[in-house]
Amino acid sequence: MRLEKYLADCGVGSRSQCKTYIRQGLVKVNGSVAENGAQKVSGTEEISFQGKALTLAKNLYFMFHKPAGCICATRDNSQKTVLDFFPPALSKKLLIAGRLDKDTEGMLLLTDDGAFIHQLMSPGKHVEKTYFFKASGRLSKDAADRVAAGMDIGDEKPLKPGRLYHIQITGTDAFSGCLTIKEGRYHQVKRMIKALGGEVSYLKRISIGPVSLDASLSPGEYRPLTEEELQLLGRESVK
Repeated sequence: MRLEKYLADCGVGSRSQCKTYIRQGLVKVNGSVAENGAQKVSGTEEISFQGKALTLAKNLYFMFHKPAGCICATRDNSQKTVLDFFPPALSKKLLIAGRLDKDTEGMLLLTDDGAFIHQLMSPGKHVEKTYFFKASGRLSKDAADRVAAGMDIGDEKPLKPGRLYHIQITGTDAFSGCLTIKEGRYHQVKRMIKALGGEVSYLKRISIGPVSLDASLSPGEYRPLTEEELQLLGRESVK
């Protein structure tokens, strides 16, 4: 297969990203700097990226910076999905851990490990997700206390306690802040902010559990999770 495809299948990046890495001299084949992404490899060679040996992984774990405007679905005939940002060899293997609304950007995790997804997203696990938001309106004075107490947004049960912090008043009728929640109810963040006096105009998930979105990832880019990040998320090791 082509070297650029091998790199993409290993999770280094998209085909276009891998071409750039090759041009930058970051890829070696059998100890020599690769110069052309079209170079043919069989996978038996010693191939490295930034000095680290690569092998086609048995289990795949990726952090993806979802851009606004695409949907969290495996396929769709009319709309762009998050899996369209991955090469076909990867996208057909990956599942999405959780969802973000079409107009929401930020951190997504994708993997072929169903047990890992259950561990992260099961309602009983209560893994925290943190969002940065911008909103119009006037935030109620007791907003942080209401979130901390477990507020009611009209569902059968009140929400689990969360945290509202880093609040900034950005105009006469505008504010921004961070919200950490332990559930994933339908449009939960937007409904919470509305109940607190605002209307969300921008929403970005910035962390899942103790792992934050990599600031170097532009919308539409992804990278493999590190072993340290997997351990922080409760995965003992990369198999």
